[in-house]
Amino acid sequence: MRLRDLQQGQRARVVAVDDAHPADAIARRLRELGFIPGAPLRLLALAPFGGDPMLVGIGGSRFALRQAEAERVRVEAEA
Repeated sequence: MRLRDLQQGQRARVVAVDDAHPADAIARRLRELGFIPGAPLRLLALAPFGGDPMLVGIGGSRFALRQAEAERVRVEAEA
């Protein structure tokens, strides 16, 4: 599943960050920020009217991601 598919408050672990194209700077930056395989995260909030951007907590930090950025992150939801 993708990060953008999570529900508000849901916890997950990062599986991978996929490059949308060769030399994808956004995917590289997400990995630099801590979106690495096994990292736990939580979808903290969604903006009204479509949820763009979304607030994600990972590694003690919070990031606002657009839907297109969140689409690059594959996650495994926690039960």
